Amino acid sequence: MLFNSLSFIIFLPIAFSLYWLSFYKFRYLSNSILLILSYFFYAFWDWRFLFLLVFSTIIDYISGIKVSNSKNQRTRNWWFYFSIILNIGFLCFFKYYNFFADTLVYSMTKLGFHLNLNHLNILLPIGKRGGFMFGAKDVFVNIAG
Repeated sequence: MLFNSLSFIIFLPIAFSLYWLSFYKFRYLSNSILLILSYFFYAFWDWRFLFLLVFSTIIDYISGIKVSNSKNQRTRNWWFYFSIILNIGFLCFFKYYNFFADTLVYSMTKLGFHLNLNHLNILLPIGKRGGFMFGAKDVFVNIAG
């Protein structure tokens, strides 16, 4: 869904209304509604990659609980860095895999080796994925204190 599309012009007032109507009575419900609307917004572009966002959300949620509840600083750090590395790994893999694969094939060819690596023909909305990841990391930093 593009920000300048008719579907977004319809989606935004509905999403805004649902969020604010639930915000005053049920704070937990409003956050759940916002999460579901975010998933819908992401899936509207291409639903096939929604599992990445859901998986990342689950990992961040579990890691946030572990960081918040842990009394041991080493355990807190482990969950904190696990979540960050996993999310940055997803972002880097989908954004840079083809670049590094091409560079490796080119370098190996120059050295006399034949290497055949397939390209990933995946177009992932990196802006959305990156925005989500950095927003989640901001929450994480606040939890970790």
